[in-house]
Amino acid sequence: MIRKANQADIEPILELTKACAKHMISKGIFQWNEHYPSRSAFENDVERSELYVLLNKEQIIGTLVCSTHMDDEYIPIQWLTPNDKNLYIHRLAVHPNYQGQGYAQQLMNFAEAYAEKHFFDSVRLDTFSQNTRNQKFYEHRGYQRLGNIYFPKQSEHPFYCYELVL
Repeated sequence: MIRKANQADIEPILELTKACAKHMISKGIFQWNEHYPSRSAFENDVERSELYVLLNKEQIIGTLVCSTHMDDEYIPIQWLTPNDKNLYIHRLAVHPNYQGQGYAQQLMNFAEAYAEKHFFDSVRLDTFSQNTRNQKFYEHRGYQRLGNIYFPKQSEHPFYCYELVL
């Protein structure tokens, strides 16, 4: 089941994302660190009603943000659609114990259905250039890679921006 997150979910979400960060680092993917994702980011997501959790037997095993806000880092990208009716996906995570079982697909199916239901023109996101698994995941879903952005507090390597036109 996927539902909106609330403030009580923040601590389990942080535990989940820390487990994901540790798992990625063990595979040489330095995408998340002590600066990201942060408690304040998730608290803001809850306040804006943009944070969702995936439950398995009442346990939070996944999360994602569905936002209408375009971050400033995205401004230079030559997007495929105008910048006024787009859904932005951030902080998609599935606990390492549950990865490879289709839960990330469920979260993205949810986000894309949400975008269609609310008449968005596209779904936009970014993923780390060193995370080839994520790149294949999004490309298999039909997302087009459009350009690079940088988050210096996270990595010296770029993040690739993707868009799915609906």
